[in-house]
Amino acid sequence: MASEEELFASVDALLEEEPHLPPPAERARLREAAGITQARLATALKTTTQSVKNWENGRSEPKSPRLDAYQRLLNGWAVKYPAHGATSAAATAPAASSEPAASEVETADAPQAPAVPAAGPAHAATRPTAVSRRPAVKNAARPAADPRFPHGPLAVLDGDGSAYGVDGIVLDCPATTVVELVEWTLRESGLGAAKLNRYGKDSDPLIVLTAAAAVKLGLPERLEGHEQRRSLRLPEDHPVVKHVARARWQLTQRGFGPWARIYRKAQGRERQCVQLAILSWDALDERSWPGVREMEPADIARVLGVYATRVITPRGSTAVSGLELMTALRPPTKAVQDPATGNWVSGYNPGSLGTEPMDPAPPEATPEHPVVVDNGWSSGFLNEEAYQWVRSVELLSDEECTLPFAVGLDLNTAFLAAAARLVVGLSAPDHFHTPTFNPKIPGSWLVDLSHIELDARLPSPFTPTGERPTGPAWYQTHTVAYAQELGYNVQPIEAYLRRETGAYLDPWHDRLKTAYVATLADLGVTKDLDDRQFLAGMEQHKQVDPAMAAVLAAIKATVKGGVGKLRERPQGKSYKEGERWPALERPTWRPDIRAAVISKARVNMHRKLSNMAKMTGLYPLAVLSDCVVYPSPGDSPLAFLPYAASGKPQPGGFRLGPTPGLAKLEGVQSMLWAVDLMEKGLNPARHIKGGDAVLDEGE
Repeated sequence: MASEEELFASVDALLEEEPHLPPPAERARLREAAGITQARLATALKTTTQSVKNWENGRSEPKSPRLDAYQRLLNGWAVKYPAHGATSAAATAPAASSEPAASEVETADAPQAPAVPAAGPAHAATRPTAVSRRPAVKNAARPAADPRFPHGPLAVLDGDGSAYGVDGIVLDCPATTVVELVEWTLRESGLGAAKLNRYGKDSDPLIVLTAAAAVKLGLPERLEGHEQRRSLRLPEDHPVVKHVARARWQLTQRGFGPWARIYRKAQGRERQCVQLAILSWDALDERSWPGVREMEPADIARVLGVYATRVITPRGSTAVSGLELMTALRPPTKAVQDPATGNWVSGYNPGSLGTEPMDPAPPEATPEHPVVVDNGWSSGFLNEEAYQWVRSVELLSDEECTLPFAVGLDLNTAFLAAAARLVVGLSAPDHFHTPTFNPKIPGSWLVDLSHIELDARLPSPFTPTGERPTGPAWYQTHTVAYAQELGYNVQPIEAYLRRETGAYLDPWHDRLKTAYVATLADLGVTKDLDDRQFLAGMEQHKQVDPAMAAVLAAIKATVKGGVGKLRERPQGKSYKEGERWPALERPTWRPDIRAAVISKARVNMHRKLSNMAKMTGLYPLAVLSDCVVYPSPGDSPLAFLPYAASGKPQPGGFRLGPTPGLAKLEGVQSMLWAVDLMEKGLNPARHIKGGDAVLDEGE
């Protein structure tokens, strides 16, 4: 039988244990019952509002001495505000059974996180069921279903060793050096993502470093001394770079910059590679990821996690990710059986761009490209670019000038819409003289379209400036096909055409379209809205949830950047004309595919402009890429867009809606404002969103 001394010793041991807090949902309930805000509680406990948020959603736990003070406060509130149908003791009981069940409303607003299996010593905490304090997100990012990656594709590491993952997961990361971080990530973190195509490769785990985490790992908080962001990297003699090399890890040719890839050669099928992104080195460009750098680590993880789940785990800038997505969805190789030996070997994956870079036809290249410089090419180039056109002021009618408003319409991801079912060349170009035009064959055609005379109140569909061609020029297939569609005879003089073709960008289009539509829906803009509801939703969608608004911006930047990367120009002052540059070694350096996308987008725009003129009698004031400005009797697109008697939008013109290719409001200004800009040689479509405040910037 135990002595009194032994019993008292056991009791004292229990008293010395750390206080056991009630479940996170109960903490939030007690605080709200007391009428105290998270900010006020943070001030009382001398901590941050984000820390209080983390305590109430289960992302982290307080430590002494705040733990004791927080426990005392919660105990006091529990006595005053017991849970319905429970005593105050039950409200603070530590047993799992005391956690309140979610109501129907709570279940709808707060997605349930699946159980997360342990991954080595890393600790994962999932967000408990609670009333959501942000708008419901129907398709929020979840931890990956693949058992190899139980903790999702990425994590954001702070200076305290907490690695914030998707859906509220928090891992304990003990690493104090970059090498330790890489090894922890690969062996213990459970991070990564499954391949997007059966023939592709799994996505390497991404670790995003806050400024505090970077300093803790021995990295400088900021990199200085370079004019261009893309040149930022640690010198080779930096201690971290030397430590990485001593540990037999390697860096890519890009070195240790804002987006660093650290790897070892694959052992069999197992890849050993970790991607790092350093926030304080401007890894997340503000233009593509608005406001993300200033967010708390958990919110950054949410933004990047949704992007990774819907698009791809970021590999660099959104432009780099856009290009990587093409390859991930159309891998260049697949396993094929050698008929001679019966062994499985790597072979060409039909429909892809293959593994070898391909030189373009001379008119498809850029002036500094070796195929141009070495061959002395001087017969012109494709000029398939987006519109930059302003109607001459002399062509404005008195009726137009008396209209009170100029209204800008912007097409949703116009380049993405153009990529749908777009047939492009997959093989090298062949040269033809005086060929018969075939609109189904992708390529570049030398043809004279200067004889085609169209309404001067519309831009020419054949040039980015909107001016009428002056003689023979090189055009992509879609541009020439549109001339034929308009009823004109086309007789090519010369052509570079590709025999093997395919809709290479279709999976890329489908995935990005789904991501765009789903993210807009998370912001309250869905397909079932009528046009008035759509305009109202778009007016305030960025304020609904800044995190999802940032995801939307990144998706749009991925589209434009990915198309732009297809014709990446040489970088750096040391480049000499005629030299090859690194981008040319990629199979995805395909300026002809870029030209096809832009040509189709510009033709689509002109077709809508022409149909609008026929249906409404209205002509645009200016066009800039995917934005068009119209004179309008009202301050809304509803004042001039064509509708049938049934109230449905007329097909063929501009239509409002949340899917790629449909339009949204870009901005409204006075007609006087627009005419003033046109007289100064400025493009109203460039400034319609910002108004007079941007006039000093010039064109």
